[in-house]
Parts: sequence; C-alpha cells; structure tokens
Amino acid sequence: MSGAAEAAGPPFADTLVALGANLPAADGTGALETCRRAAAALDGICGLPLMALSNWWETPPDPPDPRSPPYVNGVARLRGTADPLALLRALQAIEDAAGRVRPYPNAPRTLDLDLIAVGGVVRPAPDPVLPHPRAHLRRFVLLPLAEVAPGWRHPEGALEALLARLPPMPMRRL
Repeated sequence: MSGAAEAAGPPFADTLVALGANLPAADGTGALETCRRAAAALDGICGLPLMALSNWWETPPDPPDPRSPPYVNGVARLRGTADPLALLRALQAIEDAAGRVRPYPNAPRTLDLDLIAVGGVVRPAPDPVLPHPRAHLRRFVLLPLAEVAPGWRHPEGALEALLARLPPMPMRRL
C-alpha cells in the first residue's frame, strides 16, 4: 500500500443524516424533542442501525430570516449503506409524520432530514444527489458531522479544511 493511500485512510462505509427543526411538530412537540424522536426513528431505517448521534446545536436560520426561529441541528451516523432512493423515501416518511410541509424554499420546518452521504457514493443525479450538494457549505452540518465521523471526506476536501473555509456562525450546544 502506498503512503498516500495510507494517509487517506479506509473508504467511508457508513451513512450520514443531518437532522434539523425549528417549528413545533404536528402534535405540538418542540423542535429539540422532534429531533430526538427522529433520531430514534432512524435506528434501523433500511436495515441500518444508529451508530452515533452528535450533540444538538442551536443555530440561526441559514439563509438569515428574521421571521424564523432558531434551528436545532444534529447529525446521525448509521452503520452501513443502503439504496439512496430508498433511504430518501424513508427519511421523507419520517418528516411527513412530524408534519413537514414545503411551502417555499428554506421555509421554517417541523423536521428536516437530509441525506448527507451514503458511504463514498458520488452521485450527481438523479435525486438524491450525493454527497448532499450543500453539506460542505454549512457549518451547522459539518460541525456536528465532525463529532460522529471525524475522518469523513467530501469530494471538495477533508472535513477540517471545509470547516476552516466557512465563515463563523453562532452555534450553541444544547
């Protein structure tokens, strides 16, 4: 094995899901509890056990929206991989159960589950695009992701380098 291959480490073999919410769920549950329930629902989705869950972080809306309350964000790491489209559909079913509606882009939401990565799959089309097309531009995704998958690598670069390129963002650990 060459030194470069050793430095890169083994290929990433797990699934990463970002969780976020900033509105009460359909049953009135607050955003933090909705995210906790969604994380529990991820355990076993498409046969993948929940391996790790980041801390929960409170962040302002991105893009900024003075009408929108702060978000609760986190990242879950599931052991293994599954069909990306089946995963996307399963995540959307969990969102729907929490009362998710999509009135306009970046609208406040009861629950948002984003498929960030499925192993090392790079998929420009069809949906879901992998890795998530904006994950590397979002501190509120990368910071909790670093807690559960510190060696993860995006096609744009190593996790630490991606974080270093991003502007600061107020984030508070809950």
